[in-house]
Amino acid sequence: MQQSILGLFYEEFVVGEEIKHNLSKTIFESDNNLFSLLTMNHHPVHTNTDYASKNEHGKILVVGTLVFSLVVGMTVPDISGKAVANLGYEDVKHLNPVFIGDTLYARTRIISKRDSKSNNDRGIIYVETIGYNQNQENVISFKRNVLIKKRNNG
Repeated sequence: MQQSILGLFYEEFVVGEEIKHNLSKTIFESDNNLFSLLTMNHHPVHTNTDYASKNEHGKILVVGTLVFSLVVGMTVPDISGKAVANLGYEDVKHLNPVFIGDTLYARTRIISKRDSKSNNDRGIIYVETIGYNQNQENVISFKRNVLIKKRNNG
């Protein structure tokens, strides 16, 4: 059996390349309820079917930070598996609503990369990730800088 490889080294990232992530996740009611409880987000649009039915979308909305967390997680095997640290997230946009029963997928484009100024054994990649649903509708996007180990110095 061959050992799985978690992430890429800095040198393996190619600017302009897009990675379609293999992981996906269907969001169940239990996922949304547990996340709401853990994060203390008790807004009834996320937890109360009657309340949600009388609002804009007519049904329970999945918590936006759950969508964000899941899509970040889907990228780990390809983007941050060899990361030293995620340095920052920016420009997070919720593009369309996510509902119970939706399935999330993700793809990431490598925008740029540069050597670390403080340590020559690592570099920084700048990426944009798009999360989308089973209907190919983009539901979330965000950019981030990730500090990644170099192959020969890690």
